[in-house]
Amino acid sequence: MIETIDLNDLFSVRPLPFNPEEEDFDVIIVGAGVVGCALFKEFAEQGAKTLLIEKANDILEGASKGNSALLHTGFDAPPESLELACIKRGYEEFLRIKDRFRLPFLNTQALVVAWDDEQLAKLDAILAKGRGNGIKDLDLLEPDQIRRREPRLSPRAKGAVLVHGESVIDAWSAPLAYLRVGLAAGGSAVFSSPVTGGEYDGQLWNLQTPRGTFRGRLVINAAGLYGDIVDRIAGFEDWRIIPRKGQFLIYDKSAYDLIRSIILPVPTKITKGVVLTRTAYGNLLLGPTAEDQESRTDRRTLRQTLRMLQEKGEAILPGLNEHKVVATFAGLRPASDRPEYRVHRNERGDWITAGGIRSTGLTSALGLAKHLFELSGLPSRPVDYQDPVVPNISVFAPRDYERPGYGRMVCHCEQVTKREILRALEGESPAGTYGGLRRRTRAVMGRCQGFNCLADVAELCKRVKAKKEGAL
Repeated sequence: MIETIDLNDLFSVRPLPFNPEEEDFDVIIVGAGVVGCALFKEFAEQGAKTLLIEKANDILEGASKGNSALLHTGFDAPPESLELACIKRGYEEFLRIKDRFRLPFLNTQALVVAWDDEQLAKLDAILAKGRGNGIKDLDLLEPDQIRRREPRLSPRAKGAVLVHGESVIDAWSAPLAYLRVGLAAGGSAVFSSPVTGGEYDGQLWNLQTPRGTFRGRLVINAAGLYGDIVDRIAGFEDWRIIPRKGQFLIYDKSAYDLIRSIILPVPTKITKGVVLTRTAYGNLLLGPTAEDQESRTDRRTLRQTLRMLQEKGEAILPGLNEHKVVATFAGLRPASDRPEYRVHRNERGDWITAGGIRSTGLTSALGLAKHLFELSGLPSRPVDYQDPVVPNISVFAPRDYERPGYGRMVCHCEQVTKREILRALEGESPAGTYGGLRRRTRAVMGRCQGFNCLADVAELCKRVKAKKEGAL
């Protein structure tokens, strides 16, 4: 009989970095998705005594682990909205820091393509909205201009808006950098600590978790898919999350050169629609769907939905039918019962809700963090720190196997070395889950989906866990 194990059992629960009974914090951030990590970075950099708490044993274990990894300009965001302001501010901040922290970035530009006369009639309004939002670098393209730019695109394209600033980034290395900056700047992070209770004593919030009670003068709820639940625990009950599933297909690396641009549809009121884009890892990505559901954990993919998605992709880019789908996944976006961001300061106690942050959260996170620091009223006392190192797993820069001394290749599909895996397990802010290891290295995420390397990866995890537990 074949033994099966939960690969997360190969990771130890991270020790608490302090005694909860002895520490009071200026701010406690609940949730270590991309928004929570960006908040952690901003508040710690500004000198606030900052604590990040997360229910899982690693960052990005909720909504943030599944997205299309695009850096948006805000051309199609709601005019004069907080979302637009944070997207634009976050976009500028990402460009400012990307080289400092060696964050992958590829300015591919994007085409919003009209495939019928009804969509074609909407392009002028999309252009006007974008320019009204302050995004001036937009152009209308005729069919022959589209063909010159994207010769493999279906000839059915009737027109497009070219958005010069839209770009592809690595959705996982950026939040990891934000976490490491927060730690380097003096912040603390606690994992495996879901919030089970919250009381305000007139001066401090006391957040109960299975690992202790954490005290802070200000709480920022960035709990993503569980944001409404955390608010209710604290006594606030005026909104709810409606999880929105998005299913994706990932095509083999052989498809990477079929397009240069991000291919966007004319959006609807509910969704930006199905996107076709290069990824930072050398694949093509197609998706997402938009399916509202009750479950906050159901990330199952459905064969008929994926087939429908594949047919849409091949209609847009006929050459896709010659390339294999090597992976599928589904992400859950924390949509809410209203379309706008749910960001406000609550009347009772110092509690800020940052909820309903959907597909634009990866771009807006840094801008939202700056907005909420200003809203907090805390004094700015910037601290000095040593810039952390973030491993490169993109095709935009040299990889570890190109440097001597890497040991051996463990994952041949994604060219992941033993040295990379050990650094992810033992180094700065190490992986706390199997998914966290994959997101730091790309191991087990290639063509074979772990058929050739999973046993080797699992053995390395077992050895490192035994080593850590033996040192305690």
